Amino acid sequence: MVTYKSDLSNVDWDEMKTTLNKDAFDNGRTPQQLQVSFQNSYATCIAYIDNRIVGTARVLSDGICNAYIVDVWTFTPYRRQGIASKMITLLMEKLPGQHVSLFTDDALEFYKKQGFTERETCMEKVVGRWLVNHL
Repeated sequence: MVTYKSDLSNVDWDEMKTTLNKDAFDNGRTPQQLQVSFQNSYATCIAYIDNRIVGTARVLSDGICNAYIVDVWTFTPYRRQGIASKMITLLMEKLPGQHVSLFTDDALEFYKKQGFTERETCMEKVVGRWLVNHL
């Protein structure tokens, strides 16, 4: 049975880092950086099975008109069981009236099924060096 939590107390950030790394979804953040990333989010969702982290999703938002979904991941052995869909649904319920965007390289069909429309516009810039900051 999958449990979905938005409360970040008692999250084992080391476990999250280890599992993300094991599943080739680790972007280099330390456990402390993961914790700060999630704590600074507008809304979060972490999926658990038997108290083990099997999915994450979070949203950055101004709370009024713009939101950005990031870090959507389901541990490979649990994919295609509706976990990511449920996490997206739970996050979207907290974003009424907002324009929600995201970037993906390989999950276009999944997000189209969630009601997202593909667009071609994106510009990006890393300030300084990736993940070299105050943490």
